[in-house]
Amino acid sequence: MKTTHARLADGREILYFDETDDAVRVLDDPRDMPPVATNAEVRYDALLDEWVAVASHRQTRTFLPQAQDCPLCPSRDGRRTEIPSPDYEVVVFENRFPSFAMGAPALPPRPADTPGTDPDADVGLRRRAGWGRCEVVCFTSDHDSAFAALTPERVRLVMEAWVARTQALSMLPHVMQVFPFENRGEAIGVTLHHPHGQIYGYPFVTPRTRVMLESARRYRQRTFRNLFADVVAAERAAGIRVVAENEHWTAFVPAAARWPLEVHVYPRRQVPDLPALDEAERGAFGPLYLEVLRRLDGLYGRPVPYMSAWHQAPVRADRDLAYLHLELFSPQRAADRLKHLAGSEAAMGVFINDVHPEDAAARLREVIL
Repeated sequence: MKTTHARLADGREILYFDETDDAVRVLDDPRDMPPVATNAEVRYDALLDEWVAVASHRQTRTFLPQAQDCPLCPSRDGRRTEIPSPDYEVVVFENRFPSFAMGAPALPPRPADTPGTDPDADVGLRRRAGWGRCEVVCFTSDHDSAFAALTPERVRLVMEAWVARTQALSMLPHVMQVFPFENRGEAIGVTLHHPHGQIYGYPFVTPRTRVMLESARRYRQRTFRNLFADVVAAERAAGIRVVAENEHWTAFVPAAARWPLEVHVYPRRQVPDLPALDEAERGAFGPLYLEVLRRLDGLYGRPVPYMSAWHQAPVRADRDLAYLHLELFSPQRAADRLKHLAGSEAAMGVFINDVHPEDAAARLREVIL
């Protein structure tokens, strides 16, 4: 594998990942662009003990352009895009409209930081700069393709990009958790149709991760075992919700699935994050994941909208409790119907699933590939 580093016209970093060492990419970006300006900040919700990102500059980001105006396609025929080279395999670059950025402006000191004041004096508005990193990952130069259409070799290259960027973002001083993910379909809220994902370097440990790790901590105190490992073992033993598996990975519909279509993918071996996977595990992921995606699309004979999210250990805490895994879920509850978050889900966080998890797993297994 070859990695080529360059800078875009406004100073953002771009990296090309190629399967062979003889790949040559155009690195010069001749566009006349102003520097990226961000007002990203995070605000603390004391009632839920959570941080919320505020990034109003994202209102002007590119929204569902025509194919001929896609900023993620290669630069060709005189049309300049975010990617200067006329072709590429996998490319990663800094988002021009980031939710978090190392260049986010510092904010004035909090009242509670002043000596002699009440530490909770600013409980109504506690905020800080939205330091972190947001990157775009393009899986292919083919605008009309999809992750499910990639070869196992290309998925392996994407995996190496995820690994490399997880390592790099984990070294940044303000990044507490690294999150690679993909959204597909307008029903999910995508703003660009070109096959791509993103990587967030959060300046805090996310709420979902904190809840899972706290559950794992209590479980270990009771049983001296790892909660995630026991869940995977139980699913493999039961078999009824397993969708696909190979020597190194298992994909199953969780017993308490929240979404009509939801599949969790775990390595057989407990590891904290993507860089901890060995060569065999990295190579075995692609064939299994592609099978899961094709089963998903095979349910209704057309592409299904989905979110695909990697859960990795925090950078600096609880890495012994964590267990790397991917969650794939879709709101498609029938061929012509979507699940929308209603009052119970949106207001109370209590999901009501219209599809029995065992039935979903059986239907996915029955898809003819």
